[in-house]
Amino acid sequence: MSDEFTSTRGLSVSRGGIGGPLAVLLHGIGANRAVWQRMIAMADKHWPGRWMAPDLRGHGRSLHEGPYGYAMHAADIAELIGDEPVDNVTLAGHSFGGVVAAVTGTGWFGPRVKDVAAFGVKIVWTADEEAKAHELAHRPARVFATRAEAIDRFLKSSGLFGLVDPASDAAASGITGGDGHWQVAMDPRCFGAVGPSLDKLLRLSAAPLRLAAGESDPMVTLDQMRSIDAAARTFTGAAHNAHWEKPEQVWDFIAGGK
Repeated sequence: MSDEFTSTRGLSVSRGGIGGPLAVLLHGIGANRAVWQRMIAMADKHWPGRWMAPDLRGHGRSLHEGPYGYAMHAADIAELIGDEPVDNVTLAGHSFGGVVAAVTGTGWFGPRVKDVAAFGVKIVWTADEEAKAHELAHRPARVFATRAEAIDRFLKSSGLFGLVDPASDAAASGITGGDGHWQVAMDPRCFGAVGPSLDKLLRLSAAPLRLAAGESDPMVTLDQMRSIDAAARTFTGAAHNAHWEKPEQVWDFIAGGK
């Protein structure tokens, strides 16, 4: 079972489970909490407590109001877990969400968490990649004439194209609008937070930081991860979206398995 609520900072959040430790699932840029559906469906078999999955600021049904830097996202997440006992929370983040998890894990925003499990984080950014992301941040939100076009754009921008059925609820969660005025449910200004290279930022986490990625993830290499976490691992048979492709392996990683 799960329920939904809106936090005092305007985040739309799903949660479920009973008792025990809390896993906070943080999606990547351009996505939303629906990308955790396959993992949530098996949470009772792989996680010994509760889970929580927000739409990050500027995404999905959460507040679309900046700024969208890592610190603002971390402050949002800190508010969600502020009443949790010390060391009762595992922050699990994919890609951009993994960086948000690490920044929250600094403790600078109040709560002290047990650990951070980040996967698919693009650690090294070239100047051209960073410039392209910042260019996207300055473009107006694109309007689509049809719902199908908007869903297609959402799946491509979130990296879920070819993985998620365009007719599914997960695909529909990424768009908004109607009557010939459809849009992706994301503020393009979120891209302004992307880059620069993130190794120093990840190292700031005061909570133990664990890193992983799909074995064929084009965003990051095992060597890059092991320069930060000597025990970093890969998920067999997965690329960048391992939480959708190999959810059992990702749960094992979040729960501390090898």
